[in-house]
Amino acid sequence: MIKTFFLCVGVCAFSGVLVGQTLPKPAQEHRTISQVLDRAITLTEKEFVPAADAMPEDKYGFAPTNGEFKDVRTFAQQIKHTAAVNYEFGAAILAEKPPIEVGDEDGPESVKSKAEIMKFLNDSFAYLHKAVGTINEKNVVEPLKSPFGEGTVTRLGMS
Repeated sequence: MIKTFFLCVGVCAFSGVLVGQTLPKPAQEHRTISQVLDRAITLTEKEFVPAADAMPEDKYGFAPTNGEFKDVRTFAQQIKHTAAVNYEFGAAILAEKPPIEVGDEDGPESVKSKAEIMKFLNDSFAYLHKAVGTINEKNVVEPLKSPFGEGTVTRLGMS
């Protein structure tokens, strides 16, 4: 009985090795730097946007108040801040001014409802994707004016 069991295990293991060796191996795909950076942004976007959308609109004004959370941003303010920084990063990569007023990284004061905030957020990711699409091996570490004061940054540093 034990011999039969080990024989079956051996046959299964050996057949698994044979099947594994006969399957075609995927070709190594060479990705450009902009593709790699765009994928990283997409992964963040796929986590962040659904979380922002899942919060009910009546909770967008939530900010923790207990403990060390004095004067922190509300949920809505944090979403707008993220979108504003996306615009700042995208504009730095493109070496231009942001296409909209970002309000000192707080987002436009006119953007208030959940629908407006979600549009602002989605548009900011679209702009950032556009900007990252312009990065290549020649300009990736080229010095650019920092959007956050004096000094320089690189496109890679803004991605």
